[in-house]
Amino acid sequence: MKKTVKILVIAIVVITTGCSSQSDDGTVTVKVKAVEQVENYTYMLVKGKGPAYWIAVSSTEIDEGETISYQGGMLMEDFHSKELDRTFEKVLFLDGVGTDSPSARDMMSGTSHGSDIKTDRLETSVKPEDGTVTIAELYADPAAYEGKTLRIKGEVAKFNPGIMERNWVHLQDGTEFEGKYDLTVTSQELFEVGQVVTLEGILALNRDFGYGYSYDILLEKATAAR
Repeated sequence: MKKTVKILVIAIVVITTGCSSQSDDGTVTVKVKAVEQVENYTYMLVKGKGPAYWIAVSSTEIDEGETISYQGGMLMEDFHSKELDRTFEKVLFLDGVGTDSPSARDMMSGTSHGSDIKTDRLETSVKPEDGTVTIAELYADPAAYEGKTLRIKGEVAKFNPGIMERNWVHLQDGTEFEGKYDLTVTSQELFEVGQVVTLEGILALNRDFGYGYSYDILLEKATAAR
């Protein structure tokens, strides 16, 4: 069955998950009841003042019993985790979580794709190939590439599969322009963190999926160049 994806504002998420531990600024505070770790994600069963529910962020160290907080989120129904061989009736994917533990005291970049969320910079230097564009060149003059099919070679910094019927890739090549060094890419193909790939896709500017998921630059429908 094709999974249904719903992108909801925080008020609707509160109603759907049953969570009522929400502050005036939309921050939700919950306690972690169980943790399931897989390669790319940390799944947590959490509970506020309402029924327990599942949330997910990119892999991080979280222990049972910790109190965490978050804002927003993307609710997915009938989401199947291949790693766990389990289908979640509902799971809330988050930009990140906040906690008082030393291992994760700051807001952590999770399944976020919004252009305001920073991905850690890699110590990488990927040599461009003939016919490829560097990330620095894209950010220096994005309008020159809008709507064009481009090739980008870089290292996979993050990979988040199955969000909004797309896989999301963060690509870096060691170049930057005015502090911008990470390119978000959507694809139907699977990639691994640390993999050096050449991707071909269409460059889009100012893509807004709503509810905070927006990008100044996005390489869409990318495939591995053969």
